[in-house]
Amino acid sequence: MQAGRTARAGLFGVAVVALVACEEGAPFGHQTFRAQYAVARDALENGHYEKAGRSYQRLMEQAGPFAPRIRLEYAHTLLRKGDYAQAAAQAGTLVQGEKGAARAAALAVKATAEHEIALQMLAAGNRNEGKSYLESADRGMAEVLKTHPELDPIGSLAARRASIKVRKSAL
Repeated sequence: MQAGRTARAGLFGVAVVALVACEEGAPFGHQTFRAQYAVARDALENGHYEKAGRSYQRLMEQAGPFAPRIRLEYAHTLLRKGDYAQAAAQAGTLVQGEKGAARAAALAVKATAEHEIALQMLAAGNRNEGKSYLESADRGMAEVLKTHPELDPIGSLAARRASIKVRKSAL
């Protein structure tokens, strides 16, 4: 009888641990890095930016050699969420510390965020500040398109840059 209770208590404990590990907000140690990354990536791809942001923030704490990639995806999440200033800041950190394609990818995110900030500034009547952001975005996009054109396979960055040129000429 006592052995049955002990076995049931043990089984109950294992079940509780398993349920907690599967819970969305489970402590990081209960899930593997790969599983947490899958949660973050899925949330980003499905438009759940708050969840993606929280997941990427947790991942950055122990990303090790994957830290630049995780930070880039976090910056992309912020961009898609509409938090342009934070997206530019996170991507800017990578622009300063990375080289090659990783730097160019971060620069594309930073420049896109700066373009969005510029549009907000101009809409609010802040002409000089808006123009400054437009110029920075244009420089960033020009560099990406020159050094890593493969990062713009469908031309969206080039189209955004063309839009910036038109906007700048009207100022």
